[in-house]
This record gives sequence, structure tokens and C-alpha cells, in this order.
Amino acid sequence: MTDISILSNKSIAVVDDHDLIREGLNAMLVQNGITDIDNYGSTISLVSRLDAGERYDFYIVDLELPDIDGFVLIEMIRARHQDAKIIVCTVHDEIWTLRKIVARNVDAIIYKSGSATDILAAMSAILKGQRYYCDEAMRALESAGDDSKHPTQREMEVLQQISLGKTTKEIAGALFVSENTVEAHRKSLFMKLNAVNVADLIIKSVERGYINKGGASF
Repeated sequence: MTDISILSNKSIAVVDDHDLIREGLNAMLVQNGITDIDNYGSTISLVSRLDAGERYDFYIVDLELPDIDGFVLIEMIRARHQDAKIIVCTVHDEIWTLRKIVARNVDAIIYKSGSATDILAAMSAILKGQRYYCDEAMRALESAGDDSKHPTQREMEVLQQISLGKTTKEIAGALFVSENTVEAHRKSLFMKLNAVNVADLIIKSVERGYINKGGASF
């Protein structure tokens, strides 16, 4: 059972461009004694506050935002607040999207179609040093064979570049790392996906949901 009392003094940033979603989250949080809440309909205002030194205990982030991609926002938050506790609240349940979220090492995944109590349960779990994936997300990941062998965030970035036909030198330049580092990530990707060549790597990446069937999607 979620201990609401440990959440009452926590600060929260809600980032979503839909007024109804923000208002609904606010109402639920206030009803449960959480009042230190700042709302952002776009990412620019949040990033400006972070650049000015603002920090929150939790960031509740949507993936579809009008000015900056939600995945980019996650990286921007982490660049400014290394220990940020990030909860992704999304309508997207595609396996490649879930894989991409997991690769970003977010602290929780919840669906907008779920129960409001998922937010409280997620924050409570995070404060205990745990990750929280809602039941639907967990079932999707488990049914897709998700385990500790999926690519890391950096490996996903290298995989994206490989899917675009980039050479090791080009990937190194794009990601600002050494060619040896790129080769190490390539080797790890081939091992994790049990691929024999680049074509096989791409096919298996699509099959496992690391790449959208319509093309690279990271």
C-alpha cells in the first residue's frame, strides 16, 4: 500500500501540453496532500527554470510536446539535474517506445489510461530506491522478452546511426566519442542481438522493437 505521508513535502514538475491532463494530475496530487507543484505546457519554460537553479523531487513528463521531443527533454533534465527522478506519463504502448524509455533509465513508466494511484505508487517506489513500471507496461516488456540484455542508451544511439548506414568514423563524429568506443558498442550490440552482420542486426532490432518498422525511431 502506498504511504502518502512521505510524499506530502515533495516538489513536482508536471510537463504536458494538454490542460486537462495537467489539471487532472494537479487535482489528484492536491487531493493527496501534495501542493508543491509547478506546471509546464512546454519544455522551454522548465529548462529555463532549471538553468536558473530550480530543482524538483519528481518530474512527470509527457513524450509528445510542442517544442522539444520528450526524449530530448529527459536528456536535458538529466544534464542539469543528474539525480532527477523522472516519471514518463504517456499514451504510447508500442514496444519500441517502451524500449526507448527503458534505455533512458527513467524511474517510472505509467500510462495516461491507467489509474491515478499509479502516480502515487510510482513516487513511493522511487523514494524506496525502486523503479516502477505500470502493470500494462511491465506485461508488454515481459511478453517481448525484455531482460538485462537490451541495449543501453548509448548503444541505442549507435544502433540508430548504424541503421542510417553510417560508418564507424561517422558515428564517432556524430556522437563525439572515439572510434574505439563506437566499435566497442557495435560489438556489444552484435552480441546482445546475436547478429552475424549489419543486415541481421537491423532485422533483429526491428523484430525486438528497438527500431520502428517504418524506419529508425529513437
